[in-house]
Amino acid sequence: MLKKTVLALSLLVFFALKITAQAKYPTPVESDYIAKDFVFESGEKLAELRLHCITVGTPQKDANGHIKNAVLIMHGTTGSSRSLLNDRFAGYLFAPGQLLDASKYFIVFADGIGHGKSSKPSDGLHMKFPKYTYNDMVKAQYLLVTQHLGITHLRLVMGTSMGAMHTWVWGYTYPDFMDALMPLASLPVEIAGRNRMMRQMAIDLIEMDPAWNGGEYKTQPKVGLTGAISSLIFMGSSPLQMQRSSPTRAQADAALERTAENYRSVLDANDVIYAFDASRFYNPSPYLSKITAPLLAVNSADDEVNPPELGIMEREIKKVKNGRYILLPITDKTAGHGTHSNPAVWHEYLKQLLEISEKK
Repeated sequence: MLKKTVLALSLLVFFALKITAQAKYPTPVESDYIAKDFVFESGEKLAELRLHCITVGTPQKDANGHIKNAVLIMHGTTGSSRSLLNDRFAGYLFAPGQLLDASKYFIVFADGIGHGKSSKPSDGLHMKFPKYTYNDMVKAQYLLVTQHLGITHLRLVMGTSMGAMHTWVWGYTYPDFMDALMPLASLPVEIAGRNRMMRQMAIDLIEMDPAWNGGEYKTQPKVGLTGAISSLIFMGSSPLQMQRSSPTRAQADAALERTAENYRSVLDANDVIYAFDASRFYNPSPYLSKITAPLLAVNSADDEVNPPELGIMEREIKKVKNGRYILLPITDKTAGHGTHSNPAVWHEYLKQLLEISEKK
């Protein structure tokens, strides 16, 4: 009898904790917007471009009926909005009393073109899908925000990795549309050097696999896709954390296979090609002086994608009128490029940005 009572109490505690975890912030709401006759930078067109989003919280309106509490958050390459809805990111930022408390803010996650549940090559067009760029992705996000959600101004625009690069593009393309900008793990210059080489190698490895078949494969081209995944693993790596988590050869081999398999289970080869190549025309550098909203760029010193020794951000941030750059030192909490999605490391800077950009 005692054992049954203890078991029952344990189950009650378990479910109570589970409910508490789920109740940290309001239930996310998913929706789609269809952009009709969307014209891409390449001149290609889609009669219907599906744009998916997830929102958390409730819009609040000012005396003129305009939404005043919207925050746009954008994800990284090959990711989706869903990848940031976890305890580490959403649970840390959106819970009651946190910086982006969802009872106060209306948070919008947008799946970029080619990602998540938005239109992408793997839906059926394969390599005939329009060759989209970051400019196209930001244009689509703007349509989603304004036409679908009815937002005319954003309290904050922020993003991780690719989403951080989109943040720069938002800043100079729609300079009066937001109060603040926070790109996390990025550089506001043309993607070149090792960064471009890693992306091109990933594309080449897929296309060199005979099983790719010009994009008309029936099953994923495993060899080529695994090669491309190698680029993803390296770009997101942290030597310190990888050594600590895999201190032996056997552990390292097992971790590599586990990580590669996780990627293979969710990635499509054509989608990966498009996602990597979408950055080909990205180059905010000539337009940074157009950014007027306060901008706080955060990078980590152990970021293999944006290594600090390049000295690029120190040079470029001077072009941003209200710009500031934070380089996080390597600590037990940083995790290379992936530090972008760990607000426990950089939340203090978000707090500062919200304070200095608050409209009195």
